[in-house]
Amino acid sequence: MSAEQVRGVPIGATGEAAGRTLSTANVASESDERTVNNAVRHQYRVLSDPEKAAMVRLKDLGLGFLKAIDDCVPVGRERSLARTKVEEAVMWAVKGLTQ
Repeated sequence: MSAEQVRGVPIGATGEAAGRTLSTANVASESDERTVNNAVRHQYRVLSDPEKAAMVRLKDLGLGFLKAIDDCVPVGRERSLARTKVEEAVMWAVKGLTQ
């Protein structure tokens, strides 16, 4: 296998070149169809309704915090870092919930 290929797929290949059809449509994060737009995580387990509700709650709380940061913190490096850390916290919380 060449350095330009990983598991037989050219590095950077997406969509049909990667052996998957990627959709540009929006998919709700609590939908069972959420795998359509993810080129990295190839398998998901089906979430229960309480897990889906918890995921939506975590994302809504993160969005609320992001809005509060935008309302209270002047534009600058600190605001950017704060936003990044909130996004990261939500990502890890959802990953912990959905693994």
